Amino acid sequence: MIWWVWMLLGLVLAVLEMLAPGFILLGFAIGAGLIGLGLLTGVLGALTAASGSYGIAVLLVLFTVLSGLAWLALRAIFQKPGQEPKTFDHDIND
Repeated sequence: MIWWVWMLLGLVLAVLEMLAPGFILLGFAIGAGLIGLGLLTGVLGALTAASGSYGIAVLLVLFTVLSGLAWLALRAIFQKPGQEPKTFDHDIND
């Protein structure tokens, strides 16, 4: 019955994403939602049961990996074509 905690975490992070600029928290929200969905459907239930007392650690590692992949996918999808990171060659105080 822990699936609802992950879904709630995903919902809270998605709402906080609306307050933050960019796609900072959306990758974490997607990762938490995927973990919650996996636990709800039973896909991850066997994984956590097989890992015994390390179940929460396995879920946290999986959450980290899924969140990172979601963040990279969002960055690839929503980044402007040919956009380079901003660099500054001078200091405004000079």
